[in-house]
Order: sequence, then structure tokens, then C-alpha cells
Amino acid sequence: MATTSSMFMYSLTIQPSTSVTQAILGQFAGTKEQQIVTASGSRLTIHRPDPTQGKVSPILSQDVFGIIRTLAAFRLAGSNKDYIIIGSDSGRITIIEYAPAQNRFNRLHLETFGKSGVRRVIPGQYLAVDPKGRACLIASAEKNKLVYVLNRNAQAELTISSPLEAHKPQTLVFALVGLDVGYENPVFAVLEVDYTECDQDPTGQAFQEVEKSLVYYELDLGLNHVVRKWSDPVDRTANMLLQVPGGADGPSGVLVCGLDNITYRHSNQDAFRVPIPRRRGVTENPERKRYVTAGVMHKMRGAFFFLLQSEDGDLFKVTIDMAEDDNGQTTGEVKKLKIKYFDTVPIASSLCILKSGFLFVASETGNHHFYQFEKLGDDDSETEYDSDSFPADPTEPYTPAYFHPRASENVNLVESIDSMNPQLDCKVANLTDEDAPQIYSICGSGARSSFRMLRHGLEVNDIVDSELPSVPAAVWTTKITRHDEFDAYIVLSFDNGTLVLSIGETVEEVTDTGFLSSASTLAVQQLGEDALIQVHPKGIRHIRADRRVNEWPVPQHRSIVAATTNQRQVAVALSSGEIVYFEMDVDGSLAEYDEKREMSGTVTCLSLGEVPEGRVRSQFLAVGCDDSTVRILSLDPESTLENKSVQALTSAPSALSIMAMPDSTSGGSTLYLHIGLYSGVYLRTVLDEITGELSDTRTRFLGPKPAKLFKVSVKGEPAVLALSSRSWLGYSDPQTKNFTLTPLSYVPLEWGSNFSSEQCTEGMVGIQGQNLRIFSIEKLGNNLLQQSIPLTYTPRKFVRHPEHPLFYTIESDNNTLSIDTKQKLLNSQTIVNGDGVTLPPEEFGYPRAQGHWASCIHVVDPINAKSALQQIDLTDNEAATTIAAVSFSSQSDETFLVVGTGKDITVSPRSSSAGFIYIYRFLEDGKELEFIHKTKTEQPPSALLAFQGRLLAGVGNELRVYDLGLKQLLRKCQAQVVPNLIVGLQTQGSRIIVSDVQESIVFVVYKYQENRLIPFVDDVVARWVTCTAMVDYETVAGGDKFGNLWLLRCPQKASEEADEDGSGAHLVHERQYLQGAPNRLALMCHFYPQDIPTSIQKTQLVAGGRDVLVWTGLQGTLGILVPFVSREDVDFFQTLEQHLRGEDAPLAGRDHLIYRSYYVPVKGMIDGDLCERYSLLPNDKKQMIAGELDRSVREIERKISDMRTRVAY
Repeated sequence: MATTSSMFMYSLTIQPSTSVTQAILGQFAGTKEQQIVTASGSRLTIHRPDPTQGKVSPILSQDVFGIIRTLAAFRLAGSNKDYIIIGSDSGRITIIEYAPAQNRFNRLHLETFGKSGVRRVIPGQYLAVDPKGRACLIASAEKNKLVYVLNRNAQAELTISSPLEAHKPQTLVFALVGLDVGYENPVFAVLEVDYTECDQDPTGQAFQEVEKSLVYYELDLGLNHVVRKWSDPVDRTANMLLQVPGGADGPSGVLVCGLDNITYRHSNQDAFRVPIPRRRGVTENPERKRYVTAGVMHKMRGAFFFLLQSEDGDLFKVTIDMAEDDNGQTTGEVKKLKIKYFDTVPIASSLCILKSGFLFVASETGNHHFYQFEKLGDDDSETEYDSDSFPADPTEPYTPAYFHPRASENVNLVESIDSMNPQLDCKVANLTDEDAPQIYSICGSGARSSFRMLRHGLEVNDIVDSELPSVPAAVWTTKITRHDEFDAYIVLSFDNGTLVLSIGETVEEVTDTGFLSSASTLAVQQLGEDALIQVHPKGIRHIRADRRVNEWPVPQHRSIVAATTNQRQVAVALSSGEIVYFEMDVDGSLAEYDEKREMSGTVTCLSLGEVPEGRVRSQFLAVGCDDSTVRILSLDPESTLENKSVQALTSAPSALSIMAMPDSTSGGSTLYLHIGLYSGVYLRTVLDEITGELSDTRTRFLGPKPAKLFKVSVKGEPAVLALSSRSWLGYSDPQTKNFTLTPLSYVPLEWGSNFSSEQCTEGMVGIQGQNLRIFSIEKLGNNLLQQSIPLTYTPRKFVRHPEHPLFYTIESDNNTLSIDTKQKLLNSQTIVNGDGVTLPPEEFGYPRAQGHWASCIHVVDPINAKSALQQIDLTDNEAATTIAAVSFSSQSDETFLVVGTGKDITVSPRSSSAGFIYIYRFLEDGKELEFIHKTKTEQPPSALLAFQGRLLAGVGNELRVYDLGLKQLLRKCQAQVVPNLIVGLQTQGSRIIVSDVQESIVFVVYKYQENRLIPFVDDVVARWVTCTAMVDYETVAGGDKFGNLWLLRCPQKASEEADEDGSGAHLVHERQYLQGAPNRLALMCHFYPQDIPTSIQKTQLVAGGRDVLVWTGLQGTLGILVPFVSREDVDFFQTLEQHLRGEDAPLAGRDHLIYRSYYVPVKGMIDGDLCERYSLLPNDKKQMIAGELDRSVREIERKISDMRTRVAY
């Protein structure tokens, strides 16, 4: 098997995974404010919560190229900065710090202790830190525990000791936490089970009697070793430990959370136990017990409390009462434990309470929430349960506690952070007839699920939209003096005149400004200290501060066709092709340069850069002519208007702008010339500040209309507003400093300008038709905008209507009461007061019931109505499993919606009492569905597909062809083609590609004359397929359950044989190979992206882009695979990737090549996410790699950015 592939793909992430597996809180920047660090898959992100606005914004996100399993924050005693410890799959413990000055993570320590990979006995699964920052314990799921002592050396740098072992064989660890013991020897509490006896007892008796124990491990700092200090049995269902404050703050010890109970335990105190209150209500099962799934402890001055969350999402406040001595001082002895209902929030993987009075909920599914505390639930009427009325022994009976859930009182949602986890299916389609397609996806779970439409663009905040008396041609804003903070006038130019508006509390017309109102305007500028300038077709008007006006008239029979200005210079082009240049004198008047410069063609546009700091003039003037050239002229007194360089273009330039922007290559700022062409193409080239040479041109197609360019500022940085058929913004990415061009999610504008006033310090003003619009851009980080439509249950699959912009989703939830069962319970007569209240399920979830399914079909209109149009609920405990739109040739090619369902499905082990295939007819252009009939099958259909005017169905391990009859579907043909269960179907011509749940894919051919389905190629590796797509007739791309992406190809000979005319007898009688099909698929490409692919398709993402493979991951990832065209590019990127593996080794210590080859060696794939880290390297490393590749740094950066911008965002 060759390791080099004849086919190469470039893997890029468009949107990283949005599911948060863990969130930690700390002062990582070393300042007073707290930051939140989250782990999602292999990404580490640091967020800054802004208490004044109630927002959370990401500051830095980095891929560590390894699986982050656990995180912990710690600080050394006396320091004010938190460090981060990462437990990953690298077999190493990593300590990193966040450096706010460079906005990057720096690795301080990397200590190897074992093999890489997620293994049972290699530490990395659990991590706990001593609250005083003196030691940390990293443990595996079984047997091994290592303690590292953390300290600082004479230079005040962090040091880490060699590991101290605390191993115990045949012991499983369930939870782990550091005990708060003040400054005594650090102690760690562990929930353990010793399974030695279970292993040796064949009767299973020992397993019934096995005990779970709470064990204390003490690190003796004097003797430098770890001892097992105390052990005591706890409730067998215990699953979680929480640290109780110690020292001066509290009694120390832990809370042990188990099924339906929470117990306080400590080595020198009695046990205190409270139950977890259950929901009361007519649809709730009073016997159902809950677990605690997340919790957080918060310390305030002289007090502390816990917020614990049950699996329904209910938060409970737990407090501990301590005994007091005669003086009213607490003694550290616990008197009782108290619990009461607090509020309900989405089920969280982590909860963080900020000192500023906020609660961050990293949701398990759906959007993450940021809440503000209104009160702490001390003075409400909720029933409080305490440990006095419940036995401490877990085996004794007790009366359960109940509560009524209610709307939130104590916390108030201030921000919801978009998250597409879990993402279950996705389609790329252009339904709005824009130049680029949109991405439609279904995500979320239960009542918090949604249908989302993603489009590429920046969010625009509209401030003013007002109609003008007639259609303006252009707009400018200007200050009056150089030192003004805000703009004073908005100048609008019409075909026959100019209108001046003053900016104040209101915007109104003014007439005494000295501007000429009877002619249209070409340019407006604040000149020198306190003068204004207006360029109009017949001259230049210079308005002094004392309202004296100097007018420079145009020579006879000519007019000004283009103008450009800055604070000290003016250049105009005349209709005769001459350029006239002015510079400001010492006394503030404009002096004309003696000679005019003749240009070869008609001048279409001009640009002067801003005057650089400390200089008296801008060095260069850029001139665009209709002979498709741009010339750079010098403005040096020695060589005024002399040609410096020229650039030939593909079409005449329509706009030019010279501006300095931050640059990732040089690390500082670089002078760029931005060029817009009449063909709608935008170019950006580097303008050498000394020689005036133009180099490193990058192009991008904006739209079919001529491009216009305007200098604006966003977030204090210069940016370029480019207007064509859409409005675009070119800016430096806040994190990488790479130049990024993104469309605005806004109406197309004809003209734009910067705008700054007291109400809106950093905005833009633009013209759209007859309207004047003022807007601002707040967020530059996220360039995919989401619109969301709520769904009822967890969406499973969806399909698009073949002609109309409509989608049909199937949704189903297990262990959930269906609508009719719920209604029956609500209508029953036994409702006690207060039990009949139905709560909104998007906040409280649906009532649970073992073995029940709730399922429905939705018609969703994402374009016009932006909502679900129809909901069809399934009855009789049926759940929808698959959906397809099929046109039947027997019904004169009418398209029907086909839905597969299963009755009484048990997920594991897989079973059901029956399956059905429902047929619906589309009414009113697909907006309504009409039920026709249903057909019973032995098992739920798991895949449906339209095939040659009939229906192809995968039922269990059988592949069937159905036709539509009057009363039910008619079975035409069937064959057993896979061993287990068909989970996916694709087709081209007579070829069908069948995916098995665990045996990869099989190519099947359908012989029409014989009416036979014959498998002819299968795979050598047992892949657990989740999604597939045909790339061409012989190649299929897919993903599997373990997070791999692959491309498989059918051998040419086998493919041709299968399509030979005739009966297919030669295929049936061909000799089987190893109990499989006669031929095997060849592996072309293989890659491990670390998220489970849920959909993959071949499509284009940008206007005029190449075909790429777009795949989506379960945790919200959006990625693409781009095929390489030339071997030269492949060699370049392979070498670059090798250098980056060495120079920019992954943060958590995982080997990048081994990580990307988790299950199968990586083949035919280049990791674009690693290549894009090139721009973040320090300059010396960039130069070194560039030298090795024999290219310039700019060239490498251009190649990397082209790979992305040509095909994606």
C-alpha cells in the first residue's frame, strides 16, 4: 500500500467546534478582571467577560492539535496571575500561561509521564489542584495517579518537581478534587472502587457487594511523598465531588453527589445528607431520581454557597450551617446541610460564577448562556430541606423532597452565545439568489434545537436610515479644525448641486458654510489647521476659518474629472488628461506646482495617501487611467510627478486608495495600494515606501459592478470599505493580523465614508438609492452570521424541496412523553393545585418517561416566513428515522415526501416492534403536506433515496426497490448487500453506494433487465460510517464514528466490468474474495479532524470558486477539503507542513503527525490549520522557513491565504 497518494486534499476549518467540554475561571492576564478559558475538542479559547455590557467576547483561540481532556487553573501563593494546566492525550502534563501583551499562550512546562493516546492507565483523565497552588494531582481512569509539586525559583519563575506516585492497581477512579486545608499538607479526595474481588469471583456475588469509597491522599511536603490517609465507604451511586472551603473560610471536606442524594463528608466530621428535590407536576414521574451533573462553589466575604445542577437543568442552592461558640464565632464544626431550588438553566458541562455577579453556563447542547445574578435566592418562598430530617446512612429509607419549577427569578439572561452543537445534518444551497450559497444546518437537542441558516458576512449595526429629497451621487464627512474629535458636517453631492448637513444632537441642513451649493462635489477635505476644501468640476474652493474663500478656476474648456486630497495636499485630473498638483504653503494657502503632468489616457481615479506622522507630505500619488494601468508618481520636491512604477491591470481601475495597514509579515504597518476595477475585481498590492515599487498583488472578485473603495476605521484600525454589487470590508484580523475581506450583511451601498459623532464614535455613512444610512460594525471576530428557527424535538435529518426554498425536517426524542400522552395526563382529573402548570419546554425540557418517543415532521421556510409552517406529530410511540424527496415515474414524475419511522425503538441493543414508510404529497408549492398512505416493514427503514423513478430503501441489512401503489408501496426487488445495517445510500446512474453501520461501504450495481442488485466492490477496513458523498463516479468521500475523514476509490477495471451491458451473470459468479465482494476499494486520502463528521457534500462556497468537499462535525465544526491542482503546490505545502511541525510544535505536547494519524496513518492530506499558523510565528522563524523553502515570507503568506480565499471564507 503506497504511502504517497496520487490525490491530495488541503483540509481547512471554516468554523471551529462550538461545544465546550470544560470551562475554567481565573485571572489569567494578571489583572483584576477574570477571564474564562474553555476547551472545545482540540481548541483552547480565552474569553473576556465584559460586566458593563454583559457580553462575553473571545480574545484568543488556539488549536492545540491534541484532545484536551481536562483543564485546571492555579496560582502560586502571593502571585496575582493564574496559570493553566492541561491534561491531554499527549501523555504529558502541560503548564501554559496567557501573555496579554503578545496575545498568545506561552508554554512553561511539558513533563512526559506516559504513552500518548487516550488510554485506561495513562494519567490525563482527571486533574485536581491544591487551592493554594502548591501541588496538582493528575490521574488515569484506572490505577495510576501522579502528584507534581509546583513552586517558584529565585528568579520567581514557576518550577515543577518530578512526579510522586500514588498508584493503586485494580482501582477505578470516578471523581477527583483538591481539598481546601489552608496551609497544611495538601490533600486530594478521590472516589474509588477496588475491583480485585469482582475480577476473581465468577458468580457475580462480589460485584453486587462492591463498595465505592472516598479516599484522602496526603502529600507530605516535608518527606516529599504521598500517603493514603483516610478511606470511608460512600453511596454506591456517587459520581461527583465538590470541594468545601477550609481554613478560615469553612469546615473543609467534600460534598459527595450521588443518585437522589448529596452528602457532606470529611475525615473528622459526621456525615450530613440531603436529597435532590424532584419536580412536582402531573406529567412528572414522582419516582424518578436525579443525578447532579454539574456544580460550582462560590466564596464571598465570610460565606460560601454551592449551585448544583440536576440532569433536568434545575439549579439547587446548597449551604452549610456551622456550629458557633459562646462568642458567636464559627468553630468549623458542621451543624447541618441545606438545599433549596434556585432556578432552571440549560444543562451545563461547566458552570462558572464570576466575582462581578455573573453566571456563565457552558451548555451541553445548544447556545451557551451568560446570566446576571439578580439576587441569591435568600428571601424567597421556596421550601428549604435540611439534613436534620434525612438519615445520613444511604441504605435507610426517607421521604423524597419535591419542588415546583418556575420561571427564573434569581438569574437573568444577558447574552446567548451561538453554538451549533450538536450539529446533525447540513446542506449548502443558494436559495436567496445571492452570489454565494448559504449553509443550512439542523442542530441542538430537545426543545432547544434549531434550524440555522449561515451566511458569510459581518454583522452591521444600523443607526440611521433616512430618505433624501433626490438621489445623491456621493457623501463625505469632515471636521472643521484638525483637532476636532468628531465630524461636524455631512456633505452630499447631487448631479446638480451640493447639500451640507451639520452633525449635532440632530442632523439638519446648513447654508452658511462657504461650500458652493450650486455645483456637484468631487472631494471634501479638512486642510491644514482649520481650513476646508471643496473640489467641484469647475475648480477648487479653499474656505478659510474666517470664511474667506479662495477659488482656483479650471483652465478654459476643461473640467476636473477626478480628485484626491489629504490634510496638506490636493491633486486633480483634468478632462484633457493633465494632472495638477497643489501643496499647502507655510501660511496655509494652496500653492500650485508649476508643471502639469500629461497622462497617456483619460484619468479615471487618483489617490494620495495620508500624510505620515512627522512628515510634511505623502510621498506618492497613484493615478489610474482608462488604458488599464496604475502609475505611481513621486511627490518629492526633487522629482515631482515623475513616474516611479507602473502596474498593468486586467481592466480599467475605478477606484484607488493608498493606506497604511497593520501587516502580519513585517509585524508593523505597511503601505498598501488598494485598487478597484470596473470589472468588479479588487486588488491589494504592497507599495514600497522608499522606491514606490508595487509588489505582492492579491486579488478577489467582489461582484459584477465596478468596485469603489473608501478608507474607514473599525476598532481603531484602518480598514477599507469596498463597494460593488455587495458591500465588503477589508480589515486586519484581530488575532492573526492577516488581511481579511468579508462582505457586510447589509444592503448594497453606492458610496461610503467614515463617520464619527458623540453618539456613534466609530461608524460609517453610506448611500443606498435615495437613502442616507449611518451604521457601525461591532464584531470583527465572527464572519459567519446565523439566523435561527426553533424546532420542537432533536432534529435527525432534513431534506430540501426540489424546486422551492423549503426544507423538511424529522425530529425525535427518546424517553420523552409524546404530545398526546402528555395531553391525556393533563386532562385526567387527579390534578392537585399547582401541578397542572405547563412550563415552556425550551427552558425546562420535556417531561421524561422511560421507553416513550416523541417525534414530528416540520415544514421549514428559512427565506420568506423564517419559521416552521406545519408540524405533523407522529402517534403510537413511533419515531421518524429517515426522510427523502422521491419522484415516482409511475405517477408521471410527481415528487412525494417519503418518511421512514420505527415503532417502540430501543436504541441499544437495537430492536423495534415494526417499521413504516409514510408517503406525503406536497400541496401549495410544498408549504403543506398531505398524508397518502403508509407501508409496514419488518424493521425501521434507516436510509431512503430516489433511484431511477422509484424508491430505494435500506431496511435492516436489506436493500429494497419500491414503487408507489394506490394503497401502499410495492416491493420490486431486494438483496442483502451488507452484514449489519444500512445507514446511508448514494447513487449515480445504476450504481448505488451503500454504507453499513460498522462495515464501511459497498458498491452495488442494479441490473434493470434482470431486476437484480449485485454488490461488486467492498472495503478492507471496517469503518463505522456516519456520512458519505460521491466525489465522482468511482470515488466516495465519507466520515466515521471515530472522527476520521476518508476518500475511497473503486478500481478502474472493476468499475468498467460492473457497467458492462448484459445480465450481470459475470458479476454474480465471479469468485468471492475473503467472504466479501470480488474486489476491494483503494484508500486515497485519510485524515483525523477530531470531530465526528455528520454530513459531507461536494459544492462551491464562494462565487466563481472551485468545487470543494464541505463537511460538518457533531460538535459544530464546519470544515472543507480542497483538492490540489498542481503537484508543485503539493510539494510546497508538504515541506511547509514539515517545517511547522518542528518550529511550532503543538501546545499540549502531542506530535502533530501522530495526532492526525490517530486511527490510520494520514494520507493524501495537508493540514491547512497548521499551515495557517505560519503567520503567527515570530519573524525570525518565518524568515528561516522562508529561506528553507527558497521563497519570500510574503510569497508564502500569499499562497496560504489564496488556498482559503479562492474557495472559502
